[in-house]
Amino acid sequence: VVRNITDFGAFVDIGLKNDGMIHISKMSEKRIAHPLEVLSVNQYLARVQVISVDRERGKVGLSLKF
Repeated sequence: VVRNITDFGAFVDIGLKNDGMIHISKMSEKRIAHPLEVLSVNQYLARVQVISVDRERGKVGLSLKF
């Protein structure tokens, strides 16, 4: 579920302590000006791809591009 949207991406509840983040460049094959063109707060995402995990910083990078 999308919890927050910023100019650079969206934060998604992935069931862990920290949310995962989808950078704007990982939301669509086409260039978009703002994440709100693709996502909305509280939107359920059936599938995302984990593209990076930084255990030290507690960050998980996600993508909608498969």
